[in-house]
Amino acid sequence: MPNPRYPLPAPAMSARLLAALALPLLLCNHAWSAPAAAPDTLAQRLAPCLACHQPQGRNDAFFPRIAGKPEGYLYNQLLNFRDGRRQFPMMTYMVGNLPEPYLREIAQFFASQHPPYPPAPPVTATAQMLERGRVLVRQGDAARRIPACVACHGQQLAGVAPAIPGLAGLPRDYINAQFGAWKNKARRAQAPDCMADIAARLTEADVAAVSGWLASQPVDQAARPAAAPDTPLPMRCGGVPDHGAAP
Repeated sequence: MPNPRYPLPAPAMSARLLAALALPLLLCNHAWSAPAAAPDTLAQRLAPCLACHQPQGRNDAFFPRIAGKPEGYLYNQLLNFRDGRRQFPMMTYMVGNLPEPYLREIAQFFASQHPPYPPAPPVTATAQMLERGRVLVRQGDAARRIPACVACHGQQLAGVAPAIPGLAGLPRDYINAQFGAWKNKARRAQAPDCMADIAARLTEADVAAVSGWLASQPVDQAARPAAAPDTPLPMRCGGVPDHGAAP
């Protein structure tokens, strides 16, 4: 399992990232320079995205499932990659010169996809670690000002419209990598960056427990992002300004 302090395991990244870059970039050059007379459906124009983020989802540490995530969340992430708050060379290349209306269209496309989730893979973790993860996800840790994951991401962990992503079905390595990116400040969001604040309060053992428990849970195939939070969010988040509570 990657160390949560590091956004991506370097040895694995070098081989897999080089292989992953080739096809999307070739498709990108083809899809965005196609002759005017060629068919121009949205799916065809999104061929570079679909090479990695297929609607059925590859769902690994490099290409997580984005199908069915709330539109506002996907749009915010495209802006974050474009504007440098998130760092991943392929994504920066893809969206660096795209206008905001087109980024919104991309977000709408993927938000409308709801393919089946694959079965949860086996997770190697002790019962104590999984219980710690369950407590953090369901209850948080008030003494350390760590809110429960469900307080923001919904009781089903399927996300909350318009801009809070689901956590259900995410692979363990991806969750570890994102917490590492927040801790290292390689991943940022619009201020106030609530996830960066939460990540800073979590220990490496906490991150491992949360990622292990989340990745071990079966996913409700019928679950969809909630229409709104059940209660005000426990802290202010720049990506969801209408629902954030005072810190």
